Amino acid sequence: MRRALMVIAVVLVAASPALAQQTQSFGWEDGTTTVVSTYPDPDSILSTNVGAPDPVQSGSRSLRLEDNAASGTPQVYIAWIAGLTDGDEVTASFWRYDDTPGAAPSCRIWGHWNDDPGDITGYDGSAGGNDDYGPGTGWDQTSHTWTVADGHTGLVIEVRTYSSDGDTVWIDDLEVTIPDTAVFQDMVPVELTAFSVE
Repeated sequence: MRRALMVIAVVLVAASPALAQQTQSFGWEDGTTTVVSTYPDPDSILSTNVGAPDPVQSGSRSLRLEDNAASGTPQVYIAWIAGLTDGDEVTASFWRYDDTPGAAPSCRIWGHWNDDPGDITGYDGSAGGNDDYGPGTGWDQTSHTWTVADGHTGLVIEVRTYSSDGDTVWIDDLEVTIPDTAVFQDMVPVELTAFSVE
C-alpha cells in the first residue's frame, strides 16, 4: 500500500503542468507611445519617442529620457502588474544607453509595490531592483526578477535616472514576464494587443 501511494504521488508530480507565464514586449516602434506615468510629477522627465540620429538598439525607434527635475531621482513607470500573490515572480528587462562611464547620466531598473489596482500612483513600499547603473559605453541590457511577498498584489516597474537637468539616457526593447494568473494593468503601449504564453 505504501509503495502504491508513493507511485501515485510521483505520477501526480510528473503530471503537474509547468507554471504558465505571459510575456509582453515593446520597442517604441509605434512612433508615439512614451511611458505609463512619471514621478514625482509629469514634468520630472521629458520622455520622447525618437528615431535616428538618436541611439536605437533595434528597429527604428527608442525612448529618450531627459532629466527635467530640480533635484531627487526622477522615475518613469513602464509597466504595472496586478493580481499577484506571494511567491509569484515578475521579470523585466530593457536595453539602456549612455556614453558616460562611471558618471551621470545613467539609469537602472527598479520597482515599487502598488496594491491598488485602480491608481497608478499608489505606493506600498519599495520593491528594489538592480544596483547596476551600466558601463556607460553605449547599449547594455539590464534585468531584474522580483519575488512577491508580504501579501503584495501589484508591482510597478520603473526606470530611475541619475543625472542633472538636461542629462539624457535612452531605453529600448522592454520585455516583462509575469505569471498567467496575473494581469498587465498597464504597460507601454497602453492598449495591449498581443502576448505570448509559455
